[in-house]
Amino acid sequence: MKYVIALDEGTTSTRAVLYNIKSGKIEKVKNIPVKQHYPQPSFVEESAPEIYSSTLAALIEIIETVGADNVVGIGVTNQRETVVAWERSSGKPLYNAIIWQCRRTVDYCASIEKEYGELIKSKTGLKVDAYFSASKMRWLIDNVPQVKSALLKKDLCFGTIESYLIFKLTGGKSFVTDYTNASRTMLFNINTLEWDDELLKVFDIPKHTLPTVKSPDSVFGEFEYGGKKIAIAGAAGDQQAAAVGQGCFESGSAKITYGTGMFMLANIGSKIKHSRSLVTTLGYGLNGPVYMFEGSVFNSGSAVQWLRDGLEFFKRSKDSEKLATSVASSNGVYVVSAFTGLGAPYWKGDATGLITGITRGTTKAHITRAVLEGMAYSAREIVDIMQEEGEISLDSLRVDGGASQNNFLMQFQADICNIKVDRPIERESTALGAAYLCMIALGIKSASEIAIARKSERIFSPQMDNAEREQLYNGYKNAVKRCIL
Repeated sequence: MKYVIALDEGTTSTRAVLYNIKSGKIEKVKNIPVKQHYPQPSFVEESAPEIYSSTLAALIEIIETVGADNVVGIGVTNQRETVVAWERSSGKPLYNAIIWQCRRTVDYCASIEKEYGELIKSKTGLKVDAYFSASKMRWLIDNVPQVKSALLKKDLCFGTIESYLIFKLTGGKSFVTDYTNASRTMLFNINTLEWDDELLKVFDIPKHTLPTVKSPDSVFGEFEYGGKKIAIAGAAGDQQAAAVGQGCFESGSAKITYGTGMFMLANIGSKIKHSRSLVTTLGYGLNGPVYMFEGSVFNSGSAVQWLRDGLEFFKRSKDSEKLATSVASSNGVYVVSAFTGLGAPYWKGDATGLITGITRGTTKAHITRAVLEGMAYSAREIVDIMQEEGEISLDSLRVDGGASQNNFLMQFQADICNIKVDRPIERESTALGAAYLCMIALGIKSASEIAIARKSERIFSPQMDNAEREQLYNGYKNAVKRCIL
């Protein structure tokens, strides 16, 4: 019996997932929380040593479950855009990891946008925003003396999370990344599949600080444990990995992942298309590049966490469904969860959250329902743009992530988008995608075999009439207008 292990390093936890190649099932998951730090308003950081130690601990526990001889490979997926700076000679991090949610470089990005916005979008498919990695690297050089010193000594490595983890797991032998993570930096040309000299000059980041870029279905190095060398094979950013796990291999297929944020990706094929308000990103890249439209909503599951921990409306996130369905409607309440600005399609980094429509009769049930409905409204905004600008017709939305377990949200998502919502039996899509990429890289399985392995657990079909759908949605759009004034 042979296994692959998927390392899924997410925004708030690290997981190692054991996948049985023969049965095609996940058998064990080890989850370790990772603490976030907020040293200043709008700053979001995590300890890079903690990220690595939690990853290593989870990996070793899973390996020891079945024995190193039975593990044929390790796939890696990760929170994207997050940046780590470390010494090449020692592997020592020089500062905390700057997390994708961090907004410290908003003003710098605004200054870059004026002169270079169109150039950056044409080469990277991205909107200039503090969300992406390049401005975080620039901030580290300008504000952390240890980073500046390592740069002058040519001992500096910049990497997204998978790059840092692979470097550490291989004992410093592999300084690499993959197309999907590189495409989220604002430094990688998605036309040529190379670091772009002109963009490196814009941000003044030397190329020697950046990793070698490989296809997601590559072998990236080896992890040695107990005298056994295990291939690290297959790597992708979490959202692209989820698209692989959901089998989004055909043009027009789309998935939504509900995590800390909410991310929708739609396969637009092998030719680059650009959107006015969404980003174009590299997908899984098997047998040549595949491009995707992506809509990134910065706060989704985090809004439910806020209700749970900040307002103490309930003790467990899953209790939000029971509370939301205890009322017949949100009674005119709308919540725009712009805790760290608004992402797609507005890209308003200085936006803050808003609750509107409150009356004396408003209860925590109405607010909870409005938060869940707000997640669906955000997806509707992206769906409409993807279909229009991507010139594709979406017949279903494949869903995964924690909130996909919420039946109320899934039905409302189908209703407000007027599209079927398809929830799979196996909802660990991100880790599953990393396991699949690992097997593809090692020649164990093909993409076609993976595509037919996906099985639906439940299909949610639209039930709302069009007049009600548009009335509710227009109310949300009006709330967003107030939010971005």
